Formats: sequence, C-alpha cells, structure tokens
Amino acid sequence: MFETKNTIRQRDLEELAKERIFEGFAGKTILVTGATGLIGSEIVLGLLCANRLKNLDIKVIAMVRNEQKAKEVFCCVLENPNLEIIVQDITEPVKYEKHADYIIHGAGTTASKEIISKPVEVAQTTINGTLNLLKYALKTKADSFVFLSSIEIYGQTDEALADIKETNLGVLNPLNVRNVYSLSKKTAENICVSFSQEYGLNTKIARLTQTFGVGISKDENRVFAQFCRSVIEKKDIVLHTDGSSYKNYCYLTDAVSAILTILIKGENGNAYNVANYDTGISIKDMAEMLAKKYGLNVVYEISDKNRGYNEKIHIKLNSEKLESLGWRATTRIEEMFARTIESLEEEYKK
Repeated sequence: MFETKNTIRQRDLEELAKERIFEGFAGKTILVTGATGLIGSEIVLGLLCANRLKNLDIKVIAMVRNEQKAKEVFCCVLENPNLEIIVQDITEPVKYEKHADYIIHGAGTTASKEIISKPVEVAQTTINGTLNLLKYALKTKADSFVFLSSIEIYGQTDEALADIKETNLGVLNPLNVRNVYSLSKKTAENICVSFSQEYGLNTKIARLTQTFGVGISKDENRVFAQFCRSVIEKKDIVLHTDGSSYKNYCYLTDAVSAILTILIKGENGNAYNVANYDTGISIKDMAEMLAKKYGLNVVYEISDKNRGYNEKIHIKLNSEKLESLGWRATTRIEEMFARTIESLEEEYKK
C-alpha cells in the first residue's frame, strides 16, 4: 500500500524514507500540527513510508483543523493503524491527552492575502497555538518539541552580509501589518525558549527558508507555484514586482529531514536555519531561468495594488549550524522546479 496516489511524490517519499534519521524514532509517537499543509503532510507521509519500508513502528498523530481536507490529503493511509487523525483548533486548549514522545508544531497561515486580510487571526493562531501546544507538551512530558519558524523573522538584514547566521537578526517594522506573520513567529520562538528555561521543556526552532516541492496544491498561490503553473499552461511568467528580492530555498524532502534532525539532535533552546545555501537566486532571475528552459516570456505587470507580498529582501541563510548535526541539503533549484512541475502535471491530468 502506497502513501499517495501521485507517483512523483511517492518516489520522493521512498527516497526520503531511506535516510537513517528515521531509525531514531523507532517505536516512538510523533504528533504533527498543521498536518494537512505542505510540510506537515510530507512529514506524516514520510514517517508512514519509513514504517512500511523499515518496520519501525512509529505512531503518527496528525492534528488537523479541517477533517475533510485531512481525508483528502491522507486518502491512501486512512486505514493505516499507525496513523491517528485528531481534529483540533490549536487556538483552543489541546483536548488530546495521550503522550507524544515528539512534537512538530507546523500549524499556521502562509497565504499572503490572508495575512493582510486577517492579521489578528494570524497572530492568534501562531501565538496562542504555540502556547497551547507547549502546555500540552509539558503536561504529557514530551521528549522534544520543534517549532517551525520562518526566514521572515530576520526582517530587513544588512545586505553587506554575505550570508545570515542565526544571530544576524535584522529590522522588522511593527507598524507594517504584513509583519504580523514575522513578528508572531518571532514571539512564538521566544515563548518556546521561555518554556525551556522556566520549565525545562526541550524545545528547538527550525527557521525555514521558503520551501517547496512535490505535493504543493494546485491552488497554491505563492510565487514558485505561480511559476510552475505558467510552465504547465505554457503562459507568460508574470511578475507583479521588479523581482529584485533575493533568498535561498529548500526542497521539501530536504526540509523534512532537517526538521527530524533538529527534533532528535538539536540543542535545547536553539534555533537552526534550514536552507540549501547553493540555491540563492532573485525572483527575477528565477523567472528568467524557467522562461529560458521552457521557452516562455517574462512580463511585468506592476501596480499599486496590495497583493500581500512581503517587503523586498536580500537574504541568504547559512545552515552551517544545522549541518554540524549531520544534515545536508541535496536538491538544486533546477531540480526542485523540475520535480514539482512533473508532479503538478500528473495532478492536472486527473
């Protein structure tokens, strides 16, 4: 029994499951919030795939807000005895009372339009949700807790820096509503280390750069998904900014192995950058790279309309601290897009 109907994603999952990090969770229970999201679902399916291939007997608890979406995302594994799906709004106290050895907290809002239109709800989800999960972890004596943070907590950094380590924090304007995402993530990080210091809870933080790969929804609207759809539909790649924002990226399966590495090997109260250092590229150059490869044009439609995009940034995350734990990113930016496009093409044919 496979974990997904998409053959490209299944191939990715089975490749991911070969990594030795999974063996460290044998016989353990892992709770994942935001389990129907891109990263959360890959973690859940990756753990179940490793179970099947390596007979590890890992129990997975998928905490979701939308039960129907969970049934769609996990349609191939609903009968798997090692998977338990629980429906819970994380802005409310956690009702689940069983022990989880490990907790991966990935629930939150990533859609730019929603961040602009519902900033209060974004803050509530991130801050209250993290508090509720930490209280649950403390109550049930979890061994380790990892919070999925973001590259956006760095804000506007010094462009003179060749790369950004975990201590190179920039500036975030609290009067810019779009920064509610970044600032609430930053606050949640502080809450995690506060629980660590006051109660001895073993908390770690994964600061993820923009992550994508096989498994993105056909309705995903972040820039990488827009570019993939343009390739599939053979349409011009449209930029609504000058495309000067620059960052490095991480492939989905690389990010999952990073999160699991931090969860089991990371130091208490520490943050770790998760990025493929060698994927640094501007939005403009990314668009031109894809246009050249697939025979498309890049056009600019810049207006004053607020699309919820973040402020222009120039940031390249340094992952040496994470690499010291034995992790390495392996997927190049060209391959990231090739696999994602191939997977989406399969979905479009259904």
